[in-house]
Amino acid sequence: MVSEIPFRKRIAFEIFRKYRRNAVTIHQLNYLFWECTLRCNLKCLHCGSDCRMESSAKDMPVDDFIKAIDEITGIVDPNKTTIVFTGGEPLLRSDLEICGKKLYDRGFPWGTVTNGMLLNNSRLNSLMKAGLRTITISLDGLEPQHNWLRGNQKSFSQALAAIKLLTKIPDLRFDVVTCVNKKNFRELSEIRDLLISTGLKEWRLFTIFPIGRALKEPDLQLDPVQFKSLFSFITEERKRSKIKVNYGCEGFLGNYEGKVRDNFFFCRAGINVASVLADGSISACPNLRENFIQGNIYQDNFRDVWMNRYSIMRDRTWMKKDECAECNFFRYCGGNGLHLRDEKNGSLLFCHLNRIKEGEGQMTNPPHST
Repeated sequence: MVSEIPFRKRIAFEIFRKYRRNAVTIHQLNYLFWECTLRCNLKCLHCGSDCRMESSAKDMPVDDFIKAIDEITGIVDPNKTTIVFTGGEPLLRSDLEICGKKLYDRGFPWGTVTNGMLLNNSRLNSLMKAGLRTITISLDGLEPQHNWLRGNQKSFSQALAAIKLLTKIPDLRFDVVTCVNKKNFRELSEIRDLLISTGLKEWRLFTIFPIGRALKEPDLQLDPVQFKSLFSFITEERKRSKIKVNYGCEGFLGNYEGKVRDNFFFCRAGINVASVLADGSISACPNLRENFIQGNIYQDNFRDVWMNRYSIMRDRTWMKKDECAECNFFRYCGGNGLHLRDEKNGSLLFCHLNRIKEGEGQMTNPPHST
């Protein structure tokens, strides 16, 4: 049973718990997201921001964002603080390279997350000259399933072309993320083989949760048996070592911790991770809005916000309520990822451990690992 954690692993959890407490005390900013646009050239069924090609929210001027970055320069080591452009679709901005070069000149490594629709050799060269260090491409199934999720019949071919292009760049770190759902669950082994054939080295798998547009799409949610089977698949893939597979930075997974990703679960939102949203709001992960907003770069000094706010994220004792109140694993889980909390009342929307427990003892045909 996943809930029956061996003694040695519990010891490891206790050591990691102390590390987590120390990280909260230090709260060193190491990862910063910039939601540089709400415009997007796709209309994905699982989008949490309801992005569209034409957005009423104008793109933030580069200099406004750089001003906020200059405010935190004194409390971070630029070489150890990665800045990631997200959206929307970042490559819709023609001035992305201008911002990237300004960050590069200040010593910050930067990267971007993209659907690949606009990535070609010319644009990639332009981004690389501006200091691009990391890039993530989304591929969410074989062609029919990917195009269904992304809402565009050309999205699969464009994403695959982008992946093949990136495998030819030796000094650029990149990975592919796949959002696992009911429609692509059975083809994970085929997706794996396709990615290996391109020369890809790193593959991240996420599961989709009922927020944003995903609320209206039941086919996006794995049932408990599929959910548990996914972690068995990842465990076996990591043993094979033909491609480095990690589950995303989602919730606590009980005995699967240490088996499906490189580190134990730790929601670092507001502890090591911050974000500047499209309207200047200062938060942690871009998914955290509403009551999780800590300030705004147009009214507040970013340095002061990072140093003196974020208490709702650094002291999470308030999360020990409802089903978490009596849970023996709260000391290791900490209440799950903040993005899986209701932004108005803080109630837990999804518990990974409970979903895995629901799937134990039931049979399904898992995605093949051979």
